[in-house]
Amino acid sequence: MPSAAVHAHLNRLAKLLRRHLKAIRSRWRILPPGKIAVIVLAVLRHDQRLADMAGGNNVSESTVRRWRDELIGLLAAQAPRLDRALKKVARRGGEVVLIDGTLIRTRRRTGKADRRNYSGKHRSHGLHFLALTDEKGRLIWISAARPGRTHDNTAALGALADLGFRGLDNDILDPVIVTGFHATRTHKLTPSQKTANRVLATGRAPVEHGFAHLKNWRTLTKLRTDPARATRLLRALLVLTNLEVSR
Repeated sequence: MPSAAVHAHLNRLAKLLRRHLKAIRSRWRILPPGKIAVIVLAVLRHDQRLADMAGGNNVSESTVRRWRDELIGLLAAQAPRLDRALKKVARRGGEVVLIDGTLIRTRRRTGKADRRNYSGKHRSHGLHFLALTDEKGRLIWISAARPGRTHDNTAALGALADLGFRGLDNDILDPVIVTGFHATRTHKLTPSQKTANRVLATGRAPVEHGFAHLKNWRTLTKLRTDPARATRLLRALLVLTNLEVSR
């Protein structure tokens, strides 16, 4: 991560914590906000073990965990809501938003309760998220976590989408979602349909870049299956990712 982005993240985290402490009238922490920001950023970006960060700073592991969860909650509260995100795009003159789904892999658990988190498409357990980006690939919204087996159609919005959203563009006169053509055993794509698919793939490239930036946060490599906690984490990382990309 460039040093400028690191400083921007640290300043954002420290400022958030100072404001929060002032709001709850509790300015005391065993370490100053700037140092806490360094610790939490190391956990999120590099997946540093909580025990290691605790030992290196003479605090308990539970304290580091509490700081991490506190700042994740504060960041997640700043993540854009869907209606406000779309209005912001419209105010800027945007006409298209890009939508796609992704699977964030989780630790596999045994038992029937975890079967719904298995994605046959990815052959892995995880949680499913939808995200919107603008035409430049800037992430503008991310959905709540859903079971890994969720199909993209379940939360489709008006957007340029990939083949996962087929079936929602049936209104030829006023399509809600523009999707590609799908070949079957009995129907081969025509040259024009193949060309259209290539154009759509090129147009959708920014959303792939948006996901790539988000997945640079190594803490996602050990994501647990708690949907509420995962949602807060992804939305917190969305805020930090946008701060990094916009620089």
